[in-house]
Amino acid sequence: QVQLVESGGGLVQPGGSLRLSCAASGFTFSSAYLYWVREAPGKGLEWVSTINRGGRIYYADSVKGRFTISRDNAKNTLYLQMNSLKPEDTALYYCAAAAGDFGSWGQGTQVTVSS
Repeated sequence: QVQLVESGGGLVQPGGSLRLSCAASGFTFSSAYLYWVREAPGKGLEWVSTINRGGRIYYADSVKGRFTISRDNAKNTLYLQMNSLKPEDTALYYCAAAAGDFGSWGQGTQVTVSS
């Protein structure tokens, strides 16, 4: 059974940092493209970052230079290090995985940036 479980969200002040984790199971993690996507209140889904199976990385312009995506294939875990957080980063953050005809999402972890 495929499972993606996010953790690490919380309340942080503007300028602060958080590290999100996504623990994966039930598929070949090392072969998957991995994504972080967020949904802010009243807005649609926004792609944040991708890391492919070769380690190539892509970021949305809105987070470039502040967020860092990484993966640990030995631990089947995806990470998102978020620095210099802004109120507009407040959202429910989802991890997602895709490989071949397989795709799955986690349940999300809430990040709130507020003073």
